[in-house]
Amino acid sequence: MLFNSFQFAIFLPTVFLLYWLVFRGRRWQNLLIVIASYVFYGWWIWRMLFLIALTSFCSYVAGLLIEHYEGQRRRQQLVSAANIVVNLFILGVFKYYNFFVENLDALLGSMGWHLDWVTMNFILPVGISFYTFQALSYSIDVYQKKLPATHDIIEFFAYISFFPQLVAGPIERATNLLPQFHRSRTFDYAKAVDGLRQMLWGFFKKLIIADNCATVVNEYWGQYSELSGWSLFLLGVFFAIQIYSDFSGYSDIAIGCARLFGFNLMRNFNSPYFSRSIPEFWRRWHISLTTWFRDYVYFPLGGSRCDKWKIIRNVYIVWAISGLWHGANWTFVCWGLFHATLLAIYNLLGINTKYKNIVAYGKWLPNIKEVLQMSLTFFLAVIGWIIFRADNMTQAVDYLAKMFTDPLNGRMLPEEYHGYMIWGLALLLIEFVQRDKEHALQFPNIGLYKCRFVRWGIYYAILLVIAKFAGEPQSFIYFQF
Repeated sequence: MLFNSFQFAIFLPTVFLLYWLVFRGRRWQNLLIVIASYVFYGWWIWRMLFLIALTSFCSYVAGLLIEHYEGQRRRQQLVSAANIVVNLFILGVFKYYNFFVENLDALLGSMGWHLDWVTMNFILPVGISFYTFQALSYSIDVYQKKLPATHDIIEFFAYISFFPQLVAGPIERATNLLPQFHRSRTFDYAKAVDGLRQMLWGFFKKLIIADNCATVVNEYWGQYSELSGWSLFLLGVFFAIQIYSDFSGYSDIAIGCARLFGFNLMRNFNSPYFSRSIPEFWRRWHISLTTWFRDYVYFPLGGSRCDKWKIIRNVYIVWAISGLWHGANWTFVCWGLFHATLLAIYNLLGINTKYKNIVAYGKWLPNIKEVLQMSLTFFLAVIGWIIFRADNMTQAVDYLAKMFTDPLNGRMLPEEYHGYMIWGLALLLIEFVQRDKEHALQFPNIGLYKCRFVRWGIYYAILLVIAKFAGEPQSFIYFQF
């Protein structure tokens, strides 16, 4: 079920009313969340519910066994490893089987050998990478004694399948979300209202910015050889704005939706396009995934507690895996290695941990140095997004080569699409002004904002803009991951 669908417009208020008015008490509310989440997920293909149920059950049992074998470290390790293998096997079969078979066959074919294996016509389950990582984090955290194993199977199934963030994150840690299912919840009007504001801003980003930018990107990406280098760069900028608005818009809707039910999800984006370096960019983009890889891959490899060359090795390993996590295509792997190279350079220069605060903190405007730093970071991010968006590496190389070597020779993007760029710039301007807030519609209770008519005027204005200028409906980009 899509957030931007008629079905969800019926589903959400129905579940909301049942949750607060009918299903009283924590256990009944958790049961409703499981039922609603399975309806939400099964709306696409109900047979895929078996996979999420299997993932949930395996991780639930693993947690109990790890607790049961307290003091028997070897057995705990075997249980934890078995759960990791089972979950990654399911993910690997459905997401990567064809990719590995095709590449292995190509490699052996270059030596004169050919495999008798065949590719399988698997349907990629929506959100499998997200809920698999969420399940893995639980069993690992129980093994590392960061939280006790849960004995309530309904509570655990609700944690894995929680519908607001089920198919595209944020990837919640059990240490944050699972205890919230264990506590009693009462309706909080202020939290619910703030959740609706964040959802409204998320829908604005998705329907106005992302879907309109997608119209340009989808129409002209396949015609890249006919466009001028300057137009190719602009097309890359369109995609950079599209993927940010699409994914951060989804996160805003998910976080806001969770607040309606009394839950707090982690922040997934924190003004990434105002970053002054690539390391800062990755501390602000898809925070739930980057911190997942940091805690469960980078730190176990040694993290930054080793010599510089081993640190760089760790960075390349993490980002190669991160690229592959996004999809079974060499473009994603190369995109990951591109950012690994940039991060390695920043690391060698000793500036990878700078800039913990948001740009121009406590000021109205950034200084010239910060503007130049943000411009360079955004440019490098656009280069990465071009690799990410390409159908294959041949297209990515050809696209970038033409962009850098032939800036004026070729067609220009039609002027009718320039208005979409204005929407994108308006988005960035609003988010810059509100960069110290959780979301752009989180207004301070001072000045004009204290006036209800002003606040509601803003909300109605956004709704009117959505009604008049919404683009052709598109699926959320990260559903494919």
